[in-house]
Amino acid sequence: MMWLLSLINRANAQTFMPTEGSKIATSVDNLYGFLIAASFISCAILIGGMIYFALKYKRKSDNDKTAYITHDTRLEVIWSVIPLIIFLVVFAWGWIIYHDMRKMPENALEIHVTGRQWSWMTEYKNGVKSPDIVVPVGRDVKIVLASEDVIHSLYIPSFRVKQDAVPGRYTALWFHADKMGEFHVFCTEFCGTSHSGMITKMKVVSQEDFDKWLIEESEVSALPIAQRGAKIFQTRACASCHNVEGDAVKIGPSLAQSFGKTHNFEDGSTAQVDENYLRESILNSNAKIVKGFGPRSAMPAFQGQLSEAEVTALIEYIKTLSK
Repeated sequence: MMWLLSLINRANAQTFMPTEGSKIATSVDNLYGFLIAASFISCAILIGGMIYFALKYKRKSDNDKTAYITHDTRLEVIWSVIPLIIFLVVFAWGWIIYHDMRKMPENALEIHVTGRQWSWMTEYKNGVKSPDIVVPVGRDVKIVLASEDVIHSLYIPSFRVKQDAVPGRYTALWFHADKMGEFHVFCTEFCGTSHSGMITKMKVVSQEDFDKWLIEESEVSALPIAQRGAKIFQTRACASCHNVEGDAVKIGPSLAQSFGKTHNFEDGSTAQVDENYLRESILNSNAKIVKGFGPRSAMPAFQGQLSEAEVTALIEYIKTLSK
């Protein structure tokens, strides 16, 4: 059994299963491999036995008199007790893994991750914000999840962990990454038009690189105002909806060369793109909807989510896109 389990785990790692990036992933894959091995053996015994007895005892002519075969208590006990034992083993094994996944370790690195349509934002204790989730290798990490609008679900396939982000409350998950690299992060709860594009990366780095990254990111506040705006534009995943390099549109209108232009709105009115218009559009996105970008754009309002300094920095960055 163990050699078959090992073979299946190696096949999983090389074919259809995501790379194992944490201790939890290894535990989950071991259980999964055991289920496949047990199912394969059970299927071989059941189907093979059916075929064997169907051929051995089939009636060869109408004159054949097949002997009456009564039940065998020993066999009935065996095929009832053995599956029960396997089921109890799988139940206990799965419960242990689930318990380990839900029991938050002490002294874990705590990170806040917030979901919104349609991006993730990570915030660290020192105030650093990032669209990616950056964590050190070989250390317990606890992610505290929240949502600004609808239900989202943070899923890291390589870590075999998933947790819903529910509006109005906090949820949490933890993991212990034991392999450096970049891993995909998805939203697995349908959350609107661009649900499939709500992806980010989990970057697992050494403790030294992690500490260095935190220091470098914390120094962003010393950047010129337009550069701070560019950083906020990135962390808030604004580029997922707005193009900044050309006239091509995404979910929302392009911001390239937009400052100073006149926009036509759905209600038939017009307005020039200036500082006040940009401020209003950021804080209350439904105040003036650009013609052709009605319900499908669904830009969230940032009233109460951005400070005045952050709004100003964003406006200054957008102004640089027209120079």
